[in-house]
Amino acid sequence: MVFALIICLGDIIPLIVFAAVVMLIWSVLTLVSERNRRSLERLARHSRPGSLAEIEVPNKFVKKQERLQGVADMAKSLAQPMMPQTELEQSALKVKLANAGFRSEAAPAIYSGIRVATLIAFFLLSLPLALAQEDLLGKLKWMVLVTGCGFYLPPILLWWIRRKRQQEIFLTLPDALDLLVVCVESGLGLDAGLRRVCDEMKDHAKVLCDELALSNFQLQMGRPKREVLHDLGVRTGVDDVKSLAAILIQADRFGSSVAQALRVQSDSMRTRRKQLAEEKAAKTAVQMIFPLVLFIFPGIFVVLVGPAAIAIMETMLKPQ
Repeated sequence: MVFALIICLGDIIPLIVFAAVVMLIWSVLTLVSERNRRSLERLARHSRPGSLAEIEVPNKFVKKQERLQGVADMAKSLAQPMMPQTELEQSALKVKLANAGFRSEAAPAIYSGIRVATLIAFFLLSLPLALAQEDLLGKLKWMVLVTGCGFYLPPILLWWIRRKRQQEIFLTLPDALDLLVVCVESGLGLDAGLRRVCDEMKDHAKVLCDELALSNFQLQMGRPKREVLHDLGVRTGVDDVKSLAAILIQADRFGSSVAQALRVQSDSMRTRRKQLAEEKAAKTAVQMIFPLVLFIFPGIFVVLVGPAAIAIMETMLKPQ
């Protein structure tokens, strides 16, 4: 076994050395190109007429931005094989990333680069496992299995992050909506109400407050209310937020009372939460069958029937 492992390591060491040399050369070329690009950007910024704030950028912010830009450029260079080709696929990927909380313009490229990196890493990880097998079918099986796990790992993680974020928004939205109803009915406008909700709930509803704060900021910057509310529904991906945005858009278009629309939406959300709780309670009896049959009934059967079975065996084995 030890001899076979030594042989496998001897076969894999040249591949590891080759991959390390390639990565080293690629890193050096990337650093050289990034240094030239940064120099050209500084020359362009100082050569053209600009404001004093644009020229005298703090060094800490510049270094952080350059470091993040280097990571983004590295991800973009790796992401070319995995990037969606059509605009529809790119839009769908951007919406999924926005639902998970990644709203940057470079998020699709970084995500695709991570998929390529995990694919390569899991492929290199599968090589020792494949070389340890004797037949060709076993080698291919391990390579395909481990590499497939690396290919599907980023989408699974993205789905999990997106689901947890949407669930948190769904659970904290009724409280935020009730508080918004109180603020609007007391005389505050929608902007001031959203700001008040963000101030009061920023500790225990951070995700929802971030989304509402971004929408409020867009409203203050002059974007139309209809576009801001529509983007809020698309960005979160929660059905209740989409319905809330639609109701507010309708209220703003037809000039109806925003407070009344919010109260109707709050009542409907409360009814929906009650129905979901009743549905989960009704499913509990069916879901309890499987653990009862698999884990509880065997123990009860052994406790009840065990002594009788032992007595029967002793009686049958007793000599006549």
